[in-house]
Amino acid sequence: MFSIGDFARFGSVSVRMLRHYDEIGLLPPSEVDPCSGYRFYSAEQLARLNRIVALKELGFTLNQVAELLDGQLSAERLHGMLQLRRAQLANQVVADTARLASVEARLLRIQKEGVMSEQEIIVKPLSATLVAEMSDVAAESGEAAVGPIIERLYARLGKLIPEAGLTITGAPVVYYEELEEGLRVHVAHQVAGTAAPGSSLDLHLLPEIPQAATLVHRGKLAELCVSFEAMGRWADENRYAPNAPIREVYLNAPEDPTSDGWVVELQMPVAPAV
Repeated sequence: MFSIGDFARFGSVSVRMLRHYDEIGLLPPSEVDPCSGYRFYSAEQLARLNRIVALKELGFTLNQVAELLDGQLSAERLHGMLQLRRAQLANQVVADTARLASVEARLLRIQKEGVMSEQEIIVKPLSATLVAEMSDVAAESGEAAVGPIIERLYARLGKLIPEAGLTITGAPVVYYEELEEGLRVHVAHQVAGTAAPGSSLDLHLLPEIPQAATLVHRGKLAELCVSFEAMGRWADENRYAPNAPIREVYLNAPEDPTSDGWVVELQMPVAPAV
């Protein structure tokens, strides 16, 4: 017979954990001294303890471990539990690999620049969003050609949305569609409600994005290209493949286009590079 301390050392677990296993009926001691209350374990119980430790390392809960050890699971359910655990571990490996790539990219950036970047890029899902949208074609890209179109369409949306009986529920969104000649500029407003009959507004859902790299640009609008370039470098360094279109969400839009008070979240759809 082994004392609880010796048994814990043999099984590479803590005495506290053995007491917990006893309390939940997973591994009661072979004997308990009626006077002192000391717990004693037999050598045969070490095999059960080893199985408990092994199943816990696979990620099973103690309730599942009890079912497995006591034969309360059918082969079909056991197979399903193992398949689920395999999928969870595979997803964890993918997530950990992405985190490792992010750490390596940040280390490389610090080595190159000697400072920590002030621009944080976060990967997150974006849900589908109902928007009222208008668009027009710019002859070329660049603030000089695109800026006036955005201002004009944004002003028209601000007037037509309430006239149509809709409610603005979020910040305006801008995205671009490359054409054979020129660039189609889409300006949208997040809305709620049903448009009145005869409304000229185009209502549709901006699609869900499972993974979007997002960066909040703060400063002059003319410097937005610097943030776009930062996102491109981040995608290369973190082994992501960027997709189009990239959305611009205008969280703060001063009347003065030269103001340094602009706040724009860039949302770039991404997927792990193959």
